[in-house]
Amino acid sequence: MRIGELARRTNVSERSLRYYETQGLLAAARTPGGQRDYPEAAVDRVVLIQELFAAGLHSSKIAQLLPCMRDADGGPSAIATPKLVTDLAAERERIDRMIADLMRSRDTLDEVIEAAREG
Repeated sequence: MRIGELARRTNVSERSLRYYETQGLLAAARTPGGQRDYPEAAVDRVVLIQELFAAGLHSSKIAQLLPCMRDADGGPSAIATPKLVTDLAAERERIDRMIADLMRSRDTLDEVIEAAREG
């Protein structure tokens, strides 16, 4: 599929898709005319990349992580290194801290809303 179709199907800009390619997150074959030609699996790959970005991971960490997430038959990959596991555990802890901070902010906001309703 061409880049425009992939962009439409994933709701990701063509510019972002080109960025993913330069970062090694996404690969495309080239037509004889030089246009990008993505496989069907690129849709799921882009969705996964978006989820990882939304979780707060940066492109270099995602590039390390993607090859370890699934092997060719869709099962868990066995190539994750102990360092990668340590790095990902640290990312998870960072996300947990962010969630806790957001929950505290929400609780404070709830208190202010309740006080405003009573006042």
